[in-house]
Amino acid sequence: MKDKSRFQLNSLATLLIDLLLTFGAALGAYALRLEGSQFYYYLQGAYWMIGVSLVIKPIVYHLFGLYRRQWVYASVNELKLIAAAVTTASFAVSLIMVGLWTAQVIRPGFVRTTLVIDWALSIIGIGGFRFILRLLSESRSSSGKGRAGRRRNVLVVGGGDAGTLVVREMQKNPQLGLHPIGFLDDDPHKQRHQIYGIPVIGKLSDLARTLDSRRVEQVIIAIPSAGGQVIRKIMDVCRLKGVPFQNMPGLYELIGGKVSVNRLREVDITDLLRREPAKIQDELVGAALSGKRVLVTGAGGSIGRELCRQIARWRPSLLILLGHGENSIFEAMLELQEDFPSLPLQPVIADIRDLSRIENVFRSDRPEVVFHAAAHKHVPLMENNIEEAITNNILGTRNIVHAAEVAQVERLVLISTDKAVRPANVMGATKRLAEMIVLSAAHRTGRAFSVVRFGNVLDSRGSVVPLFKRQIAHGGPVTVTHPDMKRYFMTIPEAVHLVLQAASMGQGGEVFLLNMGQQVRIVDLAEDLIRLSGLEPGKDIEIIFTGIRPGEKLSEDLWEEGMEYCSTPHPDIYRVEAEEGNLPSGLDQIVEEFGQLALEGETAAILSLLDESIPDAHVRSAPPTDITSVL
Repeated sequence: MKDKSRFQLNSLATLLIDLLLTFGAALGAYALRLEGSQFYYYLQGAYWMIGVSLVIKPIVYHLFGLYRRQWVYASVNELKLIAAAVTTASFAVSLIMVGLWTAQVIRPGFVRTTLVIDWALSIIGIGGFRFILRLLSESRSSSGKGRAGRRRNVLVVGGGDAGTLVVREMQKNPQLGLHPIGFLDDDPHKQRHQIYGIPVIGKLSDLARTLDSRRVEQVIIAIPSAGGQVIRKIMDVCRLKGVPFQNMPGLYELIGGKVSVNRLREVDITDLLRREPAKIQDELVGAALSGKRVLVTGAGGSIGRELCRQIARWRPSLLILLGHGENSIFEAMLELQEDFPSLPLQPVIADIRDLSRIENVFRSDRPEVVFHAAAHKHVPLMENNIEEAITNNILGTRNIVHAAEVAQVERLVLISTDKAVRPANVMGATKRLAEMIVLSAAHRTGRAFSVVRFGNVLDSRGSVVPLFKRQIAHGGPVTVTHPDMKRYFMTIPEAVHLVLQAASMGQGGEVFLLNMGQQVRIVDLAEDLIRLSGLEPGKDIEIIFTGIRPGEKLSEDLWEEGMEYCSTPHPDIYRVEAEEGNLPSGLDQIVEEFGQLALEGETAAILSLLDESIPDAHVRSAPPTDITSVL
């Protein structure tokens, strides 16, 4: 539906007005430069200049795209474009006029300074006309404020690019029902200044005082780069004062997307736990992904889908979405088509355990970069389905690596887990074997095959957050094993952001670890989720401690004893040293043996072989895990 408040002209009308302005600029240049009889003496030159300008300038303006723009949204970039187009057109006209004068076509001649005056008048006319369109549009938008009904007074926290974008959207669209009354920003240079006519009335520490002294009906947090502690402080003040609040998605969530006011959402748990972003090294990631054929296995899962979103930002020549679930792959494809309509996509429904199918895919699509995210990851379920964990996590990885070798894949990245460190369960052990398969291939072929390990990701399928949300929705209680239970957590977009950065660093055979920050108490996580639901822990929703399970650790390990870790160019990524020495001899035979045992259903033998094959593994002696556990 068209916005009737916008004052727009079609391309033909714009062209006709440009022709009139071009005529006026050429004639005006002579009139301003010459007076009286001199003007009539050089009139032939004026006619030639008018004729040449009417032919050349519209062509140049068209080539610069001046007739394909919506000038009601004109900005500084459009002003630069107009200046470049007019300058180029005037230069072309000048060359032709000088040529005609040199060839003595124009007699008695022409005054060369009129070319400069014509250029200046064209800048004023062509540029001024287009910015008048914007002014008319904004005046009509402003005149519609009275028809939009009462608008809520909004305080915007953050006066950077995101905050100003939000305010500009409110001003352009009064139908949103939002009226910005001020900014809060910690930048001292912005204090007591105005942005788009809206005053910066204080710093973030002034939030409580501002809510007390002004009639604020809503707070919008527009700091995509803010860490979880900042979001938590703002949220706590707003809750205390009874003022509703919304948040702009974090920086990692916005990668590959578009920031606008309709992307505002309620604060969620990922906002409270996200960290301040470290700068990505664009040149490394761009070199690894731009223009490449990239394949993602498990593309319909939580990590795989986010990988596809962020990879799409780097404009690969082809993005191949491989997964076993047709519905999840279809949904991922639709989302990518909507956000990146020009990106070539290839959806592939395949099981990584089917070697011949995988080989055909690699042969036909010829991927150059592979992200292997397909895996069974639910710890308790794999304890009860050991054969599935073996065939998918180990044999499936072997198939992917084999197909990658045959297809001459340049770069392969395995998405692994911290549970592969001193594994105490089947899932972690099978992921450790998958790591060994990738590292062995890297050392054998010399290609950039590497591994990236990280811990729990928030809100992924099967994680603790969806479980807590279901318990809260049913009125509780929320079940936590122990008040001191801690885990590392990372948001999905943040983890994938670092995976791409680590992948671009890989030269072959590395194991990268992501800095997961500080461990989070599970009971704190549960309380945050209850409060974000508009309820109070212990009052509206009870938290019950069920007791620590046999063999369960109160905290996780990211670092393996006896291993050396070194820093990388990225502050949130570490590299494991001397991992090659931990690869067992005869790995291919061991993998074949696992396959045969899985085929025969020999689960006890599988557990024994896992402990024998993996350093510091104790899968066999670990007690059974509660099937409802998600940690």
